[in-house]
Amino acid sequence: MGIESLLVFIIIGAIAGWLAGLIVSGFGFGLIGNIIIGIVGAFIAGWLFPRIGFSIGGGVIASIIHATIGAVILLVLVKVLKRA
Repeated sequence: MGIESLLVFIIIGAIAGWLAGLIVSGFGFGLIGNIIIGIVGAFIAGWLFPRIGFSIGGGVIASIIHATIGAVILLVLVKVLKRA
């Protein structure tokens, strides 16, 4: 993986984490937290979507949407587990 790919990966993770934080109110983790949430969300969506037959497509925008949906799933799970 080149430095450009790594940088794009981090930027997409940061945007996805930030968007997920806006969607799931009450969660703000800062820049590093948003990157981690976005990257973990991308892994969750990458694992879950093929199993349910869901596909967004390719490209940067699709990657951001993909990671954001996964990050929202992650934040909702964290929110539910905190209440339990």
